[in-house]
Amino acid sequence: MNNNNNNNNSNSEFIVIKAVEDGVNVIGLTRGSDTRFHHSEKLDKGEVMIAQFTEHTSAIKVRGHALIQTSHGEIESDSKK
Repeated sequence: MNNNNNNNNSNSEFIVIKAVEDGVNVIGLTRGSDTRFHHSEKLDKGEVMIAQFTEHTSAIKVRGHALIQTSHGEIESDSKK
C-alpha cells in the first residue's frame, strides 16, 4: 500500500499485544508536558492488537494478562488483581 500523506510514521515502532485473559485494557498516552489518555481498547482472550508509537502516542499501558512483543523482545504482563 502506498501512503503519500505528510504524517508518514514508517519509522515508528509497532508492538503486538495478545490478550491471555478477558478484559485486557490497552491505553494510549499522549506526548507533551501533560501526559493524558487518548485512546483505550479492551481485548478478550485470544484477541490481538497491533499498536504504533506516533507523534501523538508516547506510551502504551497494558492492564491485565497479555503477551507483548516489540522489536526489543517479548514480555508477559500479570493479571489484574
